[in-house]
Amino acid sequence: EANFLRHPEEVELLAGAAETISTFNRANIPVIVVTNQSGIARDFLSWNDFDNVETEIRRQLAAVADAHLDAVFACGYCDEGVGQLRIRNHAWRKPNPGMLLAAADRLNVCLETSWIVGDRARDLAAGRAAEVAGGIHVSTGHGHANERHASLALANSEFRVTLAENLSGALELCNHMVEQKQRPN
Repeated sequence: EANFLRHPEEVELLAGAAETISTFNRANIPVIVVTNQSGIARDFLSWNDFDNVETEIRRQLAAVADAHLDAVFACGYCDEGVGQLRIRNHAWRKPNPGMLLAAADRLNVCLETSWIVGDRARDLAAGRAAEVAGGIHVSTGHGHANERHASLALANSEFRVTLAENLSGALELCNHMVEQKQRPN
């Protein structure tokens, strides 16, 4: 976890990230990033800094595993921000589902069969609010025990929650899901 990452030279992919994304790419399953960026609202970094970091992430994904992101949705609003970005409980700020709903609309993604992967309960809560099938909570980044327990508490009959220690573990779960999708009905 790098708080308020603003320098492209600081980008370092976690083990398994590029391979996980590449698995979905090969199966023609869209990979969409939805990210809260309160550092922009707090004036710790600019949208240009964010764009430069995203460009480096995309470069590394392609170099490591010929992987790509289909889209990136970022919310710069937060209640602790300054100026026009100081908005409490913006529809796009996770745990609200706004970014997921916009992604589904713009990319023609079926949310009911989609999954969200995240290291915070609010990531999975956004998925539940958007009515995706389920979420995979990873222990890397912010994924400590409290986040894990809060993520598990989100599970219900319409929203499955699965745990993975890291992105390599998420890759195994993703591979299983891809295999299931590719099986004839």
